[in-house]
Amino acid sequence: MSTPVAIGAPRRLVEVTVDGQEVRVPEGATILDACEAVGTDVPTLCYGDTLTPRNACRVCVVEVEGARTLVPACSRKVEESMSVATDSERVRHSRKMVLELLGSSVDLSTTPGVPEWNERYDARPERFGPRAEPAPLGERDARHAGEHEVGDGTVAATVEQPTKVDNDLYVRDYGKCIMCYKCVDACGEQWQNTFAIGIAGRGFDARVSTEHDVALPDSACVYCGNCIEVCPTGALSFRTEYEMRNEGTWDEERQSQTTTICTYCGVGCNVTLHVQDNEIVKVTSPHDNPVTHGNLCIKGRFGFQHVQQRRRD
Repeated sequence: MSTPVAIGAPRRLVEVTVDGQEVRVPEGATILDACEAVGTDVPTLCYGDTLTPRNACRVCVVEVEGARTLVPACSRKVEESMSVATDSERVRHSRKMVLELLGSSVDLSTTPGVPEWNERYDARPERFGPRAEPAPLGERDARHAGEHEVGDGTVAATVEQPTKVDNDLYVRDYGKCIMCYKCVDACGEQWQNTFAIGIAGRGFDARVSTEHDVALPDSACVYCGNCIEVCPTGALSFRTEYEMRNEGTWDEERQSQTTTICTYCGVGCNVTLHVQDNEIVKVTSPHDNPVTHGNLCIKGRFGFQHVQQRRRD
């Protein structure tokens, strides 16, 4: 006899217009959901399908008829008879400005979609001038809130700094961090409840930091790697990926993905093995899996070393 499955009451449908095209979506859906329903591509950076939106990056803003300001499509709920413009002159100008400001201060070289978006919106981060030299390791972490020094305008200020490699599992390249808060939320109350990291500083000097800026092995981190899972820019990455990129051997087009069940315990978490040249290079988890929702523990995420071991010279 099958077990009955409890289902909630069906949600009523709300009719909205996206770029002149009418669509009906469930009540409570976001504008981004409506855009996806009609096949409209809206760029997103800080949005995560397993996290509550933070509205941090502002790349997904759209124009809603009657609204005074542009609104973030990832979090704004649809309303009956709402009319949305995703490619108006106002929207395009805003996205261009955001992409230019981010691109001038952050290394977006491993962020998917950015080259296409820059071309689409004619974003030219280089117009702010050459990038400033990277800050020595630890300099940004030592800055106090509210003491940011105004530049002289000859270079574009950046958050670039040496990559932090202080453990064997993953690395932190905060020169690629756009302060989207996704890693903080995944480590905090939305998923892991470890609270190993938070935001320190203010304004341009804001950065992701451990408590009292201690080294990661000395922090509360449990190395679940769920922060890596949600990072949109590559600021957090597997140690294997980091080393292969430095070697010039990382090639996602040559990688195959196989989803299986983790065997370390009886929970039944789904793991997706990313394999290149017959070698597991990283492990992720399907976001739509009802058990994991993209999350894993240290064993599921990093416990593949017993299959093969990369040699380090």
